Order: sequence, then C-alpha cells, then structure tokens
Amino acid sequence: MDTKVLCMGILYRQEASGYEIKKSCEEGPFAHIHATSFGSIYPALGKLEAAGLVACTAMPQEKRPDKKIYRLTDKGRRTFHEALLQEPAGDRVRSDFLFLLFFGQLLPSDTLAGLLDQRIAWYREALERMQTCDTQNQPAGPRFVHGLGCSVYQASLDYLLANRDTLLSEVEAAEARAAE
Repeated sequence: MDTKVLCMGILYRQEASGYEIKKSCEEGPFAHIHATSFGSIYPALGKLEAAGLVACTAMPQEKRPDKKIYRLTDKGRRTFHEALLQEPAGDRVRSDFLFLLFFGQLLPSDTLAGLLDQRIAWYREALERMQTCDTQNQPAGPRFVHGLGCSVYQASLDYLLANRDTLLSEVEAAEARAAE
C-alpha cells in the first residue's frame, strides 16, 4: 500500500498531524497492519496537499513551531474511495525474527531458545493488549480486522509453543555432533 493511501485512510477517520499519523502506525489501529516512517509520511502529505486531496491548517504552539493539522478534502475522500476499489497486492511479511529463525541452525541453541522465548512473550503481551480493546462500537471493518489480527497472532503463538522444543532439539543434536 502506498503511503499516500495510508495517510488518506487515517485522515478519513479524523484530522491529524504527521506525528499523529505516525503514531497510528506505531500504536494505533494500524500498528499491526502497516509500518511507515516520517521520511515517507511528510513527502506523501506534501504530494496529497499539492494535489488538493488534503488541506493543512497551521496551529500555533507556544515556544514551538506551528503544528500542522491535515484533513481530507472532498476530493481526497473521493480519491480514497477509488483507492479502496483497487486490487490489493499480496501480503508480504517482513520480519527480522523470521530471518533469524531461517538460519536458526547456525545459532547457538541457548541464543535460539532466548529468541523463541522472547517472541512467545511478545505474542502473549500483544494478544493481551489486543484483547482488551473494546471494538463493540467500531464499524464492521475495524472489528473484523481486529478479530483476524488476534487470530493470526494466536496461531503464531500456538505454532511457536507447539514446535519450539522440536527446533531446539534438532539444533542441540547438531551442536552435539559438531562437538564430537
């Protein structure tokens, strides 16, 4: 997904500053869906503003630069609706953790065990946070995505718990053979 469309989606929900858009991708409703950086958000907002898809209002702040608040224009709402009708690209998982696991047989077994245990704890904490979200008053789409996200994380946690010891025992056996 293009960062411009992501920004329009966030602004469709409410007006926001660039910082608030970034926070929506780090901690808010899009945290588990899409990652982006200030280096891509601000150029995207500039292009959206130049195209008349967003409007910006500068809000004065005491002893700080003006805070720019962006809102979607009517043209931006129409453009966002059109973007929603486009065929989505296939999902891509980008994960340092999965990369390390791919080469897990090259890691010391205690290091691998630590990585697995940390990720198991991470999934448990994430699920706990996600399950405390009150989605009852949310529209159907956010409720559905929340449920799917919880299911994906639970399946990942279940897989790690069910297969952790098998991976570790294979790595430990290889270490034992190499030590002979």
